Amino acid sequence: MFIAMNRFKVVKDGLDEFETLWRNRQSNLHTVPGFQEFHLLKGPERDDHHLYSSHTIWVSREAFEDWTRSEAFRASHRGAGGTRPLYLGHPEFEGFEVIQTVDREGRAS
Repeated sequence: MFIAMNRFKVVKDGLDEFETLWRNRQSNLHTVPGFQEFHLLKGPERDDHHLYSSHTIWVSREAFEDWTRSEAFRASHRGAGGTRPLYLGHPEFEGFEVIQTVDREGRAS
C-alpha cells in the first residue's frame, strides 16, 4: 500500500473558495487502476494560513506513479492554476510506503 499526500497552506480569506473548488472538481481517481480512497483533510490554523492535506491511498507506489502519467491525471489537474492565489507557496508532496496496518479487531499486517 502507498499513501500520497499533498500539503496546502491556504490563505485565510480563501478557505471557502478552496473547499468549494475541491468539492466541485471533476475527479477521475475512481477510473484509475490501483486507486483505493481519497480524503481532503483540514488541519490547524496558523498566523497567515490554514493547513490542508490531500490523502490518497493506492495499492502500490507503481499504481500511484502510473496515475501521475495518465490522461486522467492531466484532465483532473487541467486549469488548476487558473484560480486566484489561494496558497502560500506550492503544494508539498509526501509519499509513504505503508509498513504496518492494524485493523479494528487489532490484527496487524
